[in-house]
Amino acid sequence: VQLQASGGGLVQPGGSLRLSCNASGMHFSINTLGWYRQAPGNERELVATITSGGTATYADSVKGRFTISRDNTRRIMYLQIDALKPEDTATYYCHVRLYRDFWGRGTLVTVSS
Repeated sequence: VQLQASGGGLVQPGGSLRLSCNASGMHFSINTLGWYRQAPGNERELVATITSGGTATYADSVKGRFTISRDNTRRIMYLQIDALKPEDTATYYCHVRLYRDFWGRGTLVTVSS
């Protein structure tokens, strides 16, 4: 199983980014996928999940600003991040739980003016 997150970068407060997670080595379409993030000095926290059927859940801190989606044909999961805040600065990871947890290499999002 390989998960590769991309799309991070430096953005000003109020800006937007779209993160992508490419997955391989698994039955992509049938699994619940998730995005987590970890800020320096903090524990990794759940940001959003999406089921095989497209049902999304979000952490309270990102509701209304983040949108998780998936393209089962292309085997890609997305995280649209709008109205970015400095506290959104973190490394973002994609995740899938199969017989164990799998994590992709993260992508760094820095929100700063």
